[in-house]
Amino acid sequence: MPITVLGFAGSPRRHGNSETLLDWVLEAMASEPGVEHEKVVVVDAEIKPCRGCNACERTGDCVQKDGMTTLYERILAVDCVVLAAPIYCMGLPAQAKALVDRAQVYRSRKYVLGWPVIPEERRGQRLGLFLGTAGQDWDHVFEAALPSVKCFYHVAGVRERDMRYLLVRSVDESGAVRRHPTAKEEARELGLGAVATLRERLGI
Repeated sequence: MPITVLGFAGSPRRHGNSETLLDWVLEAMASEPGVEHEKVVVVDAEIKPCRGCNACERTGDCVQKDGMTTLYERILAVDCVVLAAPIYCMGLPAQAKALVDRAQVYRSRKYVLGWPVIPEERRGQRLGLFLGTAGQDWDHVFEAALPSVKCFYHVAGVRERDMRYLLVRSVDESGAVRRHPTAKEEARELGLGAVATLRERLGI
C-alpha cells in the first residue's frame, strides 16, 4: 500500500518561493520507496470562491461544479496534504484562501449534518503540512494566516497535533528562497520526517 501525498501550490505566481519549498518537500518524500505524490497548482485549478449560500448544509455537497469538485474526495483520500502559499497582506493569497473557504463543505458534513468526514479507522493517521513564505522579517508575519490553515486541515480530518509547518521569512523577491541558508534542508527534513511518521502510523 503506497503512502499518498497531495500538494497544493497556493501562490498566484508560478515557480515562486512557496512553490519551490513545495517542490523540495515533495521531492524528498518521493525519494522514499512506496510514496506517490501529486501537485495541484491552485491558480490553474479553476477553484471559484465560496458563495456563502450554505447549500452544503443541506446536501453535504457544493453547488458549484468546478475544479474543486474532484478535489473534495482526493483531499480526504490521501495520507498527507501539503499546502504551500506566500503571505499576502498578512494572510493567505486569494487563490489559496478560495481553496480553504471551499472546505466549508467538510464543516457542513461534520458539524451540521453529523456525517463522518473520514472513516473512524483513519482518525489520527493523516498529516497536514503548511509551507509559508514571507517577504517581511516580522515575528508575527504568519500569525493571521495560520488560523485559516488550521481550520482547513481540521475540517478535513487532520488533528492539530498532526499539522507541521515550515515558515520562511525574508524571502521577498522571486528565487530568494533558493539563497536561504537553511530552507532547502529544512524542507527535505520535513518531507522525510513526514514519510517516516506515516510509515509508522500506517504500519508499512
